[in-house]
Amino acid sequence: MRPLASGSRKNRGVSLGLLALFLAAARCLQSQGVSLYIPQSAINATVEEDILLSVEYSCHGIPTIEWRYTSNWGAQKIVEWKPGTQANISQSHKDRLCTFDNGSIQLFSVGVRDSGYYVITVTERLGSSQFGTIVLHVSEILYEDLHFVAVFLAFLAAVAALLISLMWVCNKCAYKFQRKRRHKLKESTTEEIELQDVEC
Repeated sequence: MRPLASGSRKNRGVSLGLLALFLAAARCLQSQGVSLYIPQSAINATVEEDILLSVEYSCHGIPTIEWRYTSNWGAQKIVEWKPGTQANISQSHKDRLCTFDNGSIQLFSVGVRDSGYYVITVTERLGSSQFGTIVLHVSEILYEDLHFVAVFLAFLAAVAALLISLMWVCNKCAYKFQRKRRHKLKESTTEEIELQDVEC
């Protein structure tokens, strides 16, 4: 019975050794992969604002970083670069975009059409990659709308005041005209009565 026990201990030891080796290899492979952190996955902005799409990554070696933009107006690649090299920025975002070595990008003077999904892909030299998404919503500045409404209401008030003034002037003129007419009618009836008296 004892030889069998020692044989099973050997098998168990080999199994545990293989398991430990497998776990160490998995940990090693995992450490070589890409990790990506996005502190703010949704950003609200107003027109003409400068926006930072902030990310952080970690990996071995120098990765390739790519940002894509998707919205109701379509999808496109806006920039691709390797940290330390010049970025390849699309024509639509030339002079409107700045890249950082940590993978972040900054958009200058955003408009409503910049609203959409911004997808970053970090690809390691060995081929492993990680991606993340930031949702950007750009809205019109509220006080400009209120300013327009206030100006429009002031214009309507001025027109209303002008119409009321014209109506008042017309009413006065009509009243004076009616008084003159009544006065003339009175004079003419008085003249007729006097003539009738003279004829008699």
